[in-house]
Amino acid sequence: MSQSLVEKIVQRYAVDLAEDREVHAGDFVTIRPKHVMTHDNTAAVIPKFRSTGAPGVRHPGQPVFCLDHDIQNRSDANLRKYREIEAFARDNGVSFFGAGRGIGHQIMVEEGFAVPGSLVVGSDSHSNFYGALGALGTPVVRTDAAAIWATGQTWWQVPDVVKVELTGKLRPGVTGKDVIITLIGTFNDDEVLNCCVEFTGPGVASLSMEQRMTLSNMTTEWGALAGVFPIDEVTRSYLQARADVMAGRGDEAPRLSRESIETLTAAGLAADADAGYVRVIHLDLGAVTPHVAGPDEVKRIVPLSRIEKEGIAIQKAFLLSCVNGRLGDFAEAAEVLKDRKVSVGVELYIAAASSEVEEEATRLGYWQTLLDAGARALPAGCGPCIGLGEGLLQDGETGISATNRNFKGRMGSREAHVYLASPAVVAASAVAGRIAGVAGVGDQGGETDLKSASRIVESPVPARESLETEILDGFPERIEGELLYVPKDNMNTDGIYGKDVTYKEGLTRDEMAAAAMLNYDPRFQEIAREGDILVGGLNFGSGSSREQAATCLAYRGLRMVVAGSYSQTYKRNAFNNGYVVIECPELVADLKTRFAGSADLTIRTGSRAVIDFRQATIRTGDHLYSFAPLGEVAQQLVIFGGLEALVRHQLAAAATSVADSTTP
Repeated sequence: MSQSLVEKIVQRYAVDLAEDREVHAGDFVTIRPKHVMTHDNTAAVIPKFRSTGAPGVRHPGQPVFCLDHDIQNRSDANLRKYREIEAFARDNGVSFFGAGRGIGHQIMVEEGFAVPGSLVVGSDSHSNFYGALGALGTPVVRTDAAAIWATGQTWWQVPDVVKVELTGKLRPGVTGKDVIITLIGTFNDDEVLNCCVEFTGPGVASLSMEQRMTLSNMTTEWGALAGVFPIDEVTRSYLQARADVMAGRGDEAPRLSRESIETLTAAGLAADADAGYVRVIHLDLGAVTPHVAGPDEVKRIVPLSRIEKEGIAIQKAFLLSCVNGRLGDFAEAAEVLKDRKVSVGVELYIAAASSEVEEEATRLGYWQTLLDAGARALPAGCGPCIGLGEGLLQDGETGISATNRNFKGRMGSREAHVYLASPAVVAASAVAGRIAGVAGVGDQGGETDLKSASRIVESPVPARESLETEILDGFPERIEGELLYVPKDNMNTDGIYGKDVTYKEGLTRDEMAAAAMLNYDPRFQEIAREGDILVGGLNFGSGSSREQAATCLAYRGLRMVVAGSYSQTYKRNAFNNGYVVIECPELVADLKTRFAGSADLTIRTGSRAVIDFRQATIRTGDHLYSFAPLGEVAQQLVIFGGLEALVRHQLAAAATSVADSTTP
């Protein structure tokens, strides 16, 4: 079979593959990423790493630590945490970038850690960012980061891939932010949920690297696990400029050079012409006009020309973050704010994505223009984007922001409202005191019919030959039990394991089991029986990343979970704790039809199912359903009871092997 660009990159970084095995969507593989980035959460990864018993970081050049989230916090506790992270980096020879250097994702591309054709992961949801350079950037959870420190590798299930074909060119004044807001708001029915997106088409060549970074970054809010651009002349030019910066500052061993860039970009790595995609989304860039997302919802978008007429007053404006805190963003805002002042009653906050961006913006005069207009500068980092530090929204306030998320309470009070827009719109709104654009810019010709300028084509990937799955010793060949159905899509982790117990330390397994699903259905505990197989809906386990939402179900005695689809973070937390979860949308669809008239939140179906892992089938009554096979990687995680235990076993086996080889 042919491969997409995503599948080809995974093939490069997968380990222990059979010589003739080709990687495709749905496969569980062991990966050895080029780099793994952690930020302030490095402090939480360190104890997980130490629990593995690893004598030290396996490959010191692989991890990268960037302090960027809570950098305005000067408390003794936070400063002590930062010192401990820096000391750990120094002791283990790990690359470290302290508070004020910038946001980790920006640093990863500025410093040459993310390069074309590489697999780079981060313990942060916006690791999709690296796809702008033709890398496969994707998030992992903290347990994965600890495993990578200890062994150099972790596991991944290759997602489905969606192609986004861009045609045409952007109108003057229309930005990359407008494009991704348009995509998120137009295709807002989970078309890319838990998929990887590959941007293709003749329109790609017209997009700058900064515009690509914005698009890749916010594929996260679209629901995707990666947003990857092709490797082209724009990529090459950007990297050559970065190499010149490194040479100019006298780096002893620069990660990029003009010679290495030629090697990286001349390899011709690209998707096969007949690669399979689950669907293809088409968008004419020429039809995109400035849009605003919100309030408090990324997928709710309104054309700027329409929302301007509503006269929505604002009290705060934000030009910062890893999605829009770069040089071009400040140039756009400075053009709007030149010789003008921020409106009375409005506070405009600016923070660069990195110290280098701020220095260059200062050199070119953009920074001073913004300050002269009344902007308040914050240090290079995340800050108010995640509700930390100065400038948070208060009760009753409305803000407009160039950040990537506007969830309720994220940037301050839950009683505030947030809209997302491009840097130019943020700047114009700060001057006007209400949501406004720049007169005559970006919307020539008025609103367009995006539905007619965009379309989606379902393109099912050809079925692969059905083969028996080899079952490892210790992994069950079959699991049987009655199906217990919870008929809810987007079941969030708060419903599975509520906040009242999430932050209580020291609960026993029985106490955690007794709390399972109560926030969803107070009657769940009396209905569920030990040995049941729980069946959920689509996007099971959405919301926060609390791993107890997986372990509490296991402790309750539920054999496993079957769902139509999962939040990828939930799936990772389940397998990282040795708990089996599989996807079978056909079974879920049949149950939804069968119980369509029921008002019950938890339903005993009376149907007994046999899960056959060798054949990758579910049999219930006369019905036979298929699911993606659980290969060696997934089975090992279950056999050993999770990733940390598997890592301890691997380290012990490696130590024994070394000892045996040195014994006379």
